Amino acid sequence: MKIHYSIAPSVLALAMAGCAQIAVVSEKRPAALPPGSGVDRVATQTINRALIEERKQPIVALGAFVAAARDSLRQLDRNPANADARRAYNFAVARIFSVVRDAKLDPWTRPMRVGANGEFTLTWKRDPRPEWNLALYELIPADELDFKGTYVKDHVTKEGIGASLVAKRELTAQQASVMFTPPYIYYSVTATAQFEGSRCIISINDPLAAESVRVDGHTYPVAADFTASYAMLLAREKPQKLGFARLLRPQEYAATARVARLEPYNPNKTVLLVIHGLMDTPATWVPMLNDLRGDKDIRQNYQFWFFSYPSGYPYPYSAAILRHELDAIEKKFPLRKPMVVVGHSMGGCITRTLITDTGTKLWIEAFGHSPAETEMPADSKHLLEEAIIFKHRREIGRAVFMSTPHRGANLASNWIGRIGSMLVRTPSKLLTVGQTLRESLTADPAALKLKRLPNSVDTMAPNNRFVMGINTIPITKGIPYHSIIGDRGRGDTPNSSDGVVPYWSSHLGGATSERIVPSNHGSPQNAQAIAEVHRILQLNAQSN
Repeated sequence: MKIHYSIAPSVLALAMAGCAQIAVVSEKRPAALPPGSGVDRVATQTINRALIEERKQPIVALGAFVAAARDSLRQLDRNPANADARRAYNFAVARIFSVVRDAKLDPWTRPMRVGANGEFTLTWKRDPRPEWNLALYELIPADELDFKGTYVKDHVTKEGIGASLVAKRELTAQQASVMFTPPYIYYSVTATAQFEGSRCIISINDPLAAESVRVDGHTYPVAADFTASYAMLLAREKPQKLGFARLLRPQEYAATARVARLEPYNPNKTVLLVIHGLMDTPATWVPMLNDLRGDKDIRQNYQFWFFSYPSGYPYPYSAAILRHELDAIEKKFPLRKPMVVVGHSMGGCITRTLITDTGTKLWIEAFGHSPAETEMPADSKHLLEEAIIFKHRREIGRAVFMSTPHRGANLASNWIGRIGSMLVRTPSKLLTVGQTLRESLTADPAALKLKRLPNSVDTMAPNNRFVMGINTIPITKGIPYHSIIGDRGRGDTPNSSDGVVPYWSSHLGGATSERIVPSNHGSPQNAQAIAEVHRILQLNAQSN
């Protein structure tokens, strides 16, 4: 259940109380391994003894898990298809990380002698990329996690060799800004262990970057758990809770406006940039991205980024922030392939500004003169120029609109929308601009009459001046775009609605494709809508 327009707080609180939990995670102790077919019996027995010892004698248990990984690897060397040996190997490597984490050991800063008599040296294969320094992460075996919830009900995994882990890292605000990540990182990674005499060398592999890994002279599919990292992110950080707060008090959350990566940067992959809607957060995309990661071709061709922003801002202002963010991230993470942007609800309206050239048309319609001839305070003029004078982004090669109110939605201008609009606090930075607009705008009898600067709810109204104006400007030629439109199932197509946005507002002539799906306004969680995004991405990959 999702609510996309502000209403009285008591009604909203009641509605949200009935929402199902999107992700809940609990940790469990791993059970003993059942005996295998015989060839891996020694490794299995070693593992099960170590499971008993690990709390009292972690260094001894750690040596036993290393020995079990070595013995299983020897069996795989004789027969790389031995499923029991691979299972024991993966389990033993995962338990290495269990002991390191539980006992608060640190073999990643310097090699560590492990075992009853120090018979093994545990170390890791260092990566020259600073982002892959193991000492920076909490490394959590995925097989110790139980999770459930509406956003992670499909557990997407991949069979192969290695221990699936969730790599968690917390960053300062400055670090996150510099690295273009959220302040908390949850990566899906896979650990393997190889041996040089008594040295056990751990390697961390990115299952989004490579489908296979070479271990002890053999090439295997690399194992992966793609859902566990999403589940932990949602359950521990609860980003979805910011949606309502950022709508009502956007100024307090100005620092959360950012473009951020959901995985390590790969210059050879196409960026899929997703943009959420009103009163929403990037959490809304988890079901779709989780599904997409289960496809080998998508993993090989795409990397996932998101734009998060306080949705109380008028969306032309949010779009201006996004353009600044894209300029900044391009300098640090330059793109080799055209980006695909997917926008939901108001995020689709923001997306529309990225593939449109307005020139000074909207400005002249609003003020009656060119910017040079319009007198107003310099700060207000600069902000307004950034918001309503823009060019299409050359790095964008394709756009997908999901449940997008291109022509507004009546809900934003009726009594519910008016109450919601009054609850949104205008940021102080924009108050002066509001005064300037009241003094400078030309008369338009069809436009929405406001006594202040429009906020996000106002900019969803069909008679909002910006909404009316941008719909007179065609989307830039040469950029294909697609529409995914929800139908709540009342049998009123073509006069259908997803319950928030009617078809007449979502429909765009000239779209490369249009798909109507049986969905309410929450189309990013609809299976048919996700399948359509999947199809569009496959089409895009084939055309590049």
